[in-house]
Amino acid sequence: MKGAFFFTYKMKLTDTHTHIYYQAGSPELALQMDRCLNNGIDRLFLPNVDLKSVELIKETVEAYPNNCFSMLGLHPCSVQDDFDSVLSQLKKTIDHTKIYAIGEIGLDLYWDKSTLSFQQEAFRIQVQWAKDLDLPIVIHCREAFNELFDLLEELKDNKLRGIFHCFTGNSEQAKQAIDYGFYLGIGGVVTFKNAGLDKVVKEINLQHIVLETDAPYLAPVPFRGKKNESSYLKYIAEKVADLHHISVEELAAITTQNSLNIFGV
Repeated sequence: MKGAFFFTYKMKLTDTHTHIYYQAGSPELALQMDRCLNNGIDRLFLPNVDLKSVELIKETVEAYPNNCFSMLGLHPCSVQDDFDSVLSQLKKTIDHTKIYAIGEIGLDLYWDKSTLSFQQEAFRIQVQWAKDLDLPIVIHCREAFNELFDLLEELKDNKLRGIFHCFTGNSEQAKQAIDYGFYLGIGGVVTFKNAGLDKVVKEINLQHIVLETDAPYLAPVPFRGKKNESSYLKYIAEKVADLHHISVEELAAITTQNSLNIFGV
């Protein structure tokens, strides 16, 4: 089994959510990208979190234009009472940048419940950007499923689509997300022994799933608790393939096609 996770050059896996750009400007970026490419992970989508990360994403995409793709948005944990001003600056950047999604955006009630109204309004504004630009959105949702679904119910139409990033909900919440037109981003949590996500993923048709790492966060087993990186997507792919009793090659083909359907690239 020691070499079971090394993929051939024919493998094409897509990490639909990675902050690998945190390594921009350091030799570590090239090392991590080499490990990705050596394992067939040759498409990486980079979610913005705040104004500071815009330049890091730009630098990373310029270094790897055939492999890295920009997404821009204001992370809910970055939403404060000045969000109108921040969004105004971010929109100016979006107007002059090639991006493939608005994200990551959403609601996070784990760290700070006091900003909920700001987060909700920032979400509405950014969803409208996505609709105007005919782009998908990438949703961050932590301890806020009910509030998030209320927003999606308010905003749903034939243009609303995207990914529920780092999905860790139950089967009912998975069905709700899919019914709203979203794919489920499955990451390292699916490999955690007692998380229960494996049971949910086993029930979901693979046509509704994409893979992600959320690197440097949420490293999969056998690296749980350590810094994550995009090359570890192979462990997530292996787990999901096992759950659905198919080969990793078949899983890679399905989930990469799903990412093409979402992002158009």
